[in-house]
Amino acid sequence: MNVWRRWLTPVGLNPGVCQYVFKRILIVCMGNICRSPAAEYLFRQRVNGRGIQLHSAGLSAVVGDPMDATVMRLLSESGIDGSPHRAHQLTPPMLLQADLVLGMEKSHVDAMVELAPAARGKVFLIDKWVDGRDIPDPYRQHHTVFVRAYEMIRRAVDSWVGYL
Repeated sequence: MNVWRRWLTPVGLNPGVCQYVFKRILIVCMGNICRSPAAEYLFRQRVNGRGIQLHSAGLSAVVGDPMDATVMRLLSESGIDGSPHRAHQLTPPMLLQADLVLGMEKSHVDAMVELAPAARGKVFLIDKWVDGRDIPDPYRQHHTVFVRAYEMIRRAVDSWVGYL
């Protein structure tokens, strides 16, 4: 059992019932139309029925805009409907209310900690458990860049699911 798993000790009081501390998860990127909503919807699919609230936001969100069409198609190929998504601007209260905050780039993590210093201990790079790399922004780039970013996000999401 690694140190992280020990720290995430079940807090449920009923035998056989495990409730971990991450009940409100926030995923952040820049515009909240490509990477963070893709991660949000992938997480939703993987933790369905666990009572975890998932939200995404952008540091410079295109507020009210739907998810990028290419990302929507990639999610659709995985059986996920991303059409309800609308972009949200990140705010300090969002960071403070979340139990876990995942950023797509190290610079996003730094910006979030600057925006809400009290959130420092719960803000991590989404790729922390894979390679610890930034997920490149595919916005306005070639389809192959979207596919690469989507696959990196998928692997990163899968790496976190075991800790939720």
